[in-house]
Amino acid sequence: MSGAAVAAAVTPGRTTKGPAAGPWLLGVRHHGPGSARAVLAALRAARPAAVLIEGPPEGDALLPLAADPHMRPPVALLAHAVDDPGRASFWPMAAFSPEWVAIRWALDHDVPVRFIDLPAAHSLALEEPVEGPERAEEAEEEEEVTPVVDPIRVLAGTAGYDDPERWWEDVVEHRSPTGGADSGAPPSEGAPGDALAPFGALAEAMGALREAYGDGGQPRDAVREAYMRIQLRTARKEFGDGVAVVCGAWHVPALAARTTLAADRALLKGLPKVKTDLTWVPWTHRRLARRSGYGAGIDSPGWYGHLFEAADRPIERWMTKVAGLLRGEDRFVSTAHVIEAVRLAETLAALRGRPLAGLGETTDAVRAVMCEGSDVPLALVRDRLIVGESLGEVPDTAPAVPLQRDLTRSQRTLRLKPEASERELDLDLRKETDAARSRLLHRLRLLDVGWGDPVAGRGSTGTFRESWRLRCEPELHVRVAEAGVWGTTVLTAATAKAASQAVAATALADVTALAEHCLLAELPDALPVVMKALADRAALDADVGHLADALPALARSLRYGDVRSTDTAALAEVAAGLAERICVGLPPACTGLDPDGAEALRGQVEAVHGAIGLLDTGAEPGTGLRGRWDAVLHKLAARDAVAGVIRGRATRLLLDEGRLAENEAARLMGLALSPGTPPADAAAWIEGFVGGASGGGMLLVHDERLLGLVDAWLTGVPADQFTDVLPLLRRTFSAYEPGVRRTLGELVRRGPVPEGARRDAAPVTGGFGPGLDPARADAVEPVLRLLLGRPPEPVEAAV
Repeated sequence: MSGAAVAAAVTPGRTTKGPAAGPWLLGVRHHGPGSARAVLAALRAARPAAVLIEGPPEGDALLPLAADPHMRPPVALLAHAVDDPGRASFWPMAAFSPEWVAIRWALDHDVPVRFIDLPAAHSLALEEPVEGPERAEEAEEEEEVTPVVDPIRVLAGTAGYDDPERWWEDVVEHRSPTGGADSGAPPSEGAPGDALAPFGALAEAMGALREAYGDGGQPRDAVREAYMRIQLRTARKEFGDGVAVVCGAWHVPALAARTTLAADRALLKGLPKVKTDLTWVPWTHRRLARRSGYGAGIDSPGWYGHLFEAADRPIERWMTKVAGLLRGEDRFVSTAHVIEAVRLAETLAALRGRPLAGLGETTDAVRAVMCEGSDVPLALVRDRLIVGESLGEVPDTAPAVPLQRDLTRSQRTLRLKPEASERELDLDLRKETDAARSRLLHRLRLLDVGWGDPVAGRGSTGTFRESWRLRCEPELHVRVAEAGVWGTTVLTAATAKAASQAVAATALADVTALAEHCLLAELPDALPVVMKALADRAALDADVGHLADALPALARSLRYGDVRSTDTAALAEVAAGLAERICVGLPPACTGLDPDGAEALRGQVEAVHGAIGLLDTGAEPGTGLRGRWDAVLHKLAARDAVAGVIRGRATRLLLDEGRLAENEAARLMGLALSPGTPPADAAAWIEGFVGGASGGGMLLVHDERLLGLVDAWLTGVPADQFTDVLPLLRRTFSAYEPGVRRTLGELVRRGPVPEGARRDAAPVTGGFGPGLDPARADAVEPVLRLLLGRPPEPVEAAV
């Protein structure tokens, strides 16, 4: 068959009459609304005695659930190996999928319906599991040694189209099942020949393609098609020839081929096999999109869903949807915009020779009329409507692993409905419901079920608040099935996994992080096992760096444990012991370090400082654990053998805590920046003292003695050594806010301030006020009281 003949077989205007006698092989494109309408018309006209559908036969018992009122597509059949739940495959179906339409028609008319593809027990056992949708459509998604043929692209190219999606819309999606262009109206009853004619033409075209390309780069299709032929023979013996088969159009020539039963069985002999479980799971329009990684997907599931659902005037209804979306985002879109956009889309379709305005024309019209030529609001239309955010639903009667059922019950009890779109959830742990939500999300994270990820909260840094980013993906059902080996409920599974990880962990930091997870997830039965492992690792680990990495997690655990009313006495003892060992071992560990090691230890010193602040919040200054830590910082700040970046950071921490007088800080800076100190070491000290996000820039702005010391040192660095310290200095000062850098530049440009006007004589000079203005300060106080929620200061009555 020539290329022109292939194009003619499926080009508008062709009126091939299909055979009235069965079996009827209804070749379709998966997730095509035009194919779905054509299948529905063919089933209504032919009224077969049985319907056979491409899919795993183990799913036959689940087919009646498709008629459940609580089943709402998009959904997918999930098959996974019982002994290896991570080995899984999905068979997705949307409301506009031909397979779904055929299933619903059969169930509504009490017609037997069965799956006839290769069983999942075999496909999962193969090295590369075979998914239900047409493998020939995965050409651009897979990297195969043999090129995979995309029949839609080949037919489009033969017909003179450079875009296969546009060709498919013109030939199928915008045409009625009887061959004429329509506006999307549902098919009507008609003669079997008329309803089956499109499938006959498509089968003829696919036959020509298979003659030219053989298996199309998919040798495993021969095995699948052999099994489907066997199932078709069985159905014909049971129901006669009145059988309808809904499958990928690529397979139609193979199912119509004359082969022997013995030859087909020979192809299936010796196939590997695994024990499998199947169920229905919710799916999303995003996962139907080709860009999401699902190989046999489509580019615009939301648009295709609209074409299938719109009974008439699909373009007008689509533009109305777009206008509603943009209005919801506070964009001005009037009725006149909608009318003009429809007219422009229809005009573009006429100019381009298309039977009806397609996605390209409607998108161009929306951009020009409603988005004023901007792609920014158009991106929202693509995301929300063209792709869509639909999330399917599955009834409770669908089979599921016990862990999934417990998770579903918890989600309903806590009113945490899974949603396809990403959203943020703010929790107040003082409320019992929010605390329970937090426990559930932390337990799921421990089980590697990534439904929610913690994010930095907005508006509060208190320990009683948490913020999460939630996103439900179909793959989570696979993760839940994998986690089912740990237990039948979320609590028992998380407890068992935490205990197992505690025994297997070798690094002290891993065990402390696990202890923190156990407290956040409230796993009291796992905590003793974790604490024993923590005590054992802490007793054997003498590396100060490892101890410093472990302490912050313990401190956070104690902090959250206090908020959640958890008994953390044993954890507090371990944390106090680690802190004591760090205080003893840290000063010797800070000597003889290279720049990278010094920078790493600087970060650990900061982390330990924050952790000790959490552990010893009630201690008096200079006493207890805090007093011992202050003594360590004083040692680090004064010891010349300690790396400059650590000495500078220790000095800054003491200054910020009020444990170091300003004069003493200036003295230490003067020593660090003296002419006898190597420039690189002095630059490292500056980095430690005022670098990063520590607010060092504002410190220099408000203390000109320190700024003067830095300026004097910087101008005295020899020219041949300046290029060596410049990268470090640039990193230090580039982290400051633009306003801080500008103010520092102005202060340096003005030069040194006279001795009598320095900070010790007047609070701040050189561009700032000469002193405190009590009247202006008193004017600010009422506003501060209002912001802080403090009552106004009582006014004394005049005597």
